[in-house]
Amino acid sequence: MPEVAAGNLAVVILIIGVALVFDFINGFHDSANSIATIVSTRVLSPRNAVIWAAAFNFAAAYVIGLSVASTMAGKIVEPSIATNEVVFSALIGAIVWDLITWYYGIPSSSSHALIGGFAGAGVAAGGMSVLKWNGLTKPLLGIVLAPTLCMALGFLMMLILLWTCRKAHPAPLNRVFKKLQLVSSAIYSLSHGGNDAQKTIGIIVALLIAEGYMRPESALAENIPMWIVLCAHLAIALGTLSGGWRIVKTMGSKITKLRPIDGFAAETAGGVLIIGFTEMGFPVSTTHSIAGAIMGVGSTKRLSAVRWGISARIVWAWVITIPASAAIAVLTYWITHACLSLWTGVTPELPVGTH
Repeated sequence: MPEVAAGNLAVVILIIGVALVFDFINGFHDSANSIATIVSTRVLSPRNAVIWAAAFNFAAAYVIGLSVASTMAGKIVEPSIATNEVVFSALIGAIVWDLITWYYGIPSSSSHALIGGFAGAGVAAGGMSVLKWNGLTKPLLGIVLAPTLCMALGFLMMLILLWTCRKAHPAPLNRVFKKLQLVSSAIYSLSHGGNDAQKTIGIIVALLIAEGYMRPESALAENIPMWIVLCAHLAIALGTLSGGWRIVKTMGSKITKLRPIDGFAAETAGGVLIIGFTEMGFPVSTTHSIAGAIMGVGSTKRLSAVRWGISARIVWAWVITIPASAAIAVLTYWITHACLSLWTGVTPELPVGTH
């Protein structure tokens, strides 16, 4: 049995429910990542596109390894600090920021919102010492590497395709790449479900370890229970199915005008790189990745083909996501902590080793 006394089961179940709500909102917020290009190129209708994307979001549970979930569960903050209060505050920080950026049509990162919320709530509870900087290096590197490498690969893939198809007639070429976009969209949706659902899986595992329902070794990828994996993938798939249409418009047409060949290059570049990052345990942003790939593809036409003003707005959203969600999580923790103290008349103690 775990050494930590098991916490209130009803509260833990409630917070797992909040985590799955975040996962649903993640899918809702990020549905544009998987379907914007395939909708803007008119390969599929919006309704069929979200069904297609949602199916592959769920299928990722059986295809992609759980290295990112392991990173989230034990390598962002000290595992013992991930109590009910901390995880609840982290989730609220991420959810509030996701809804703000969704409302304004800004494709920010749900992944970084959750990481920022988790780090902020952890610091509010136990101070800076609870942060595990070796683990935080991966998402921080991902902020730079994911969009940069996707932009470079999107640019390179597009050049190769343009040179290979330079003598082809546009009409049959479009028909071919409309079919190929079904494949590239599936790859990207698989990578999205594989990387993004694992952040929720990881935070649920961290909660269950801190509250005494799992042993610390459960944070290892090979030990994560399948029921958590399936619940998270189902939640993100249902969120994708509901669609985040405001962001679809930004991703599908405001950055640059896309043709089927452009959509194929962008989705393939983004999907392949995200799967690679996932297998290495990097919790990267699928939003950053597809935006970077679209910019790279658009740049092959001419630099002016990319609407850099819109792109700059997206980049600013990337920069402020972690501190903004962290700040909301800190405020939520303080309010939750104060309310619990007033309700019970006892100030909840921090886990051993975090004072």
